[in-house]
Amino acid sequence: MKLYFIDWAFIIAYFALSLGIGIAFTKRGSKSLIDFFCSGRSAPWWLAGISMVATTFAADTPLAVTGIVSKNGIAGNWLWWNFLIGNILTVFLFARLWRRSEVITDVEFTELRYAGKPAAFLRCFRGLYLAIPFNCVVMGWVTVGMRKVIQVCLNCSDKQSWLIIIGLYIITGIYIILSGLWGVLLTDFFQFLMAMTGSIALAFFSIKAIGGFTELKIGLANTYGADSQNFLRFLPNFKGGGIGSYWWLTFLVMIGLQWWSAFYPGSEPGGGGYIAQRMFSTKGEKQSLMATFLFNICHFALRPWPWIITALCALVIFPNLEDRETGYPMMMITYLKPGWLGLMLVSFLAAFMSTISSQINWSSSYIMNDVYKRFINPNADEKHYVLLSRIFAVFIIAIALVVSSLFGTVKQAWEFLIGFTAGTGLVLILRWYWWRINAWTEISSMIASGIIYVFSFILTRKYLPDEKQFPWQMIITIFGSIIVWLIVTYTTKPEPQEKLISFYKKVRPGGVLWKPISKLVPEIQPEKGLSLAIFDVVLGIIMIYGVLFGFGKVILGYGSGWIMIAIAAIAGIALYHNISKMKN
Repeated sequence: MKLYFIDWAFIIAYFALSLGIGIAFTKRGSKSLIDFFCSGRSAPWWLAGISMVATTFAADTPLAVTGIVSKNGIAGNWLWWNFLIGNILTVFLFARLWRRSEVITDVEFTELRYAGKPAAFLRCFRGLYLAIPFNCVVMGWVTVGMRKVIQVCLNCSDKQSWLIIIGLYIITGIYIILSGLWGVLLTDFFQFLMAMTGSIALAFFSIKAIGGFTELKIGLANTYGADSQNFLRFLPNFKGGGIGSYWWLTFLVMIGLQWWSAFYPGSEPGGGGYIAQRMFSTKGEKQSLMATFLFNICHFALRPWPWIITALCALVIFPNLEDRETGYPMMMITYLKPGWLGLMLVSFLAAFMSTISSQINWSSSYIMNDVYKRFINPNADEKHYVLLSRIFAVFIIAIALVVSSLFGTVKQAWEFLIGFTAGTGLVLILRWYWWRINAWTEISSMIASGIIYVFSFILTRKYLPDEKQFPWQMIITIFGSIIVWLIVTYTTKPEPQEKLISFYKKVRPGGVLWKPISKLVPEIQPEKGLSLAIFDVVLGIIMIYGVLFGFGKVILGYGSGWIMIAIAAIAGIALYHNISKMKN
């Protein structure tokens, strides 16, 4: 593939912009750890929200969606669409509590909630676990997606693609090491705009090449025969057999269990990770809620359809690809003209670098704040901590590059991470609203989840067909882990009363499960309006699913889509009214 002057101009301008932002915000990000990792808690809600969605929009995402659509049709996206339910719970039940906690990382929260050596162990262990194996796995699969794009678009060898990847990591590392989270937030904003522009443009040129949506349906029918309608289903084909079919159990696991049970980046039950980090960076509690809600609107309602449209077109134009995920970059090099191709490559670079920059900053925050500062050198000055944070960022980059060679497809990594953490989610939700959860509960859930998942993975691979393996792995891991941590919870002592009172005073979670503690401090007014918050959760789910499916129905020529959009609009108006009445 040949790149023209205008294509290179877009690429060079993008790199210059990223490095310029890093240099411009070096001083602002160097004042303290709060400035380096939380932007001094002064970021506007819209910037924090866009940064959240930019981080989840990586180079791997459109490729993974392309692979999902090719195997299970549009309905295959329930693998990640189900996370909306838990994400909206985070918006209305947890976002304000996270901001109220005033921690630097979500791992620091463990010693705010729990006491003693178990809490200290959990903080150190979880900080190292998330910083190194967990986040480096995430960066690994993101890198897999980017390498596929590079190899297809530039027709280069494995060695050449790795040299390009290393160069991208170096450039990303420079502006993150200089400016901290401020650099992440500002570059994320521009990266998201470029990434969305590129994906929308590719979808437009793809459907134009097919001849329109009617021709797309005809093309699918001519290529796949009776299976063609299954590609266009919004819900799985529960009868089984053919493209797009799910066993009913798989779908029920996704919408009934997965969203509250699995710790997945960007969709952590109860919030967490870089989503929580962006909440910490906002100016106040209401702004943290608004930022998280904006993220969910963009993530689930706005982004999917450009990818899905391109994926459906790739099924018609490239029906015999061995690696279906490469259908997306194949559409790029086939149908984008000079200028547009450069913009699209820049959009992939932007998507890749926005995710990598967040993961690097987030990982180094754990190593610094929750390991080094807490357990190794708690009395150093802020300049020392910021300097070491930059060194830790380089360390994370090196590990991520090694891990990147371990995954073959993006979807493999997604499913592995969802399954491995499937027993921890309920604990992460209940620790906010049930006083009896203790540090041993959380520790046992993490250990049990990993062990049981490995056991279930081996067992199901041996005795069950492919389509039944994932749901049974989830069911065994989730309920096996719940049994373990419930036994541990009731056979170990609760957290000390003074720790529970201290947490309750600071966070004011409210709810009936805190009554034994709230009675001891009647002067503290708990969070009110819990029932209204739950109603807002329902409205948020209706609104975003309504836009997602309504828009999809409309573009595919189904009139029922307008009804869905109208229902979504009503839910949105009601939510706007409720949010506008909230205090800052």
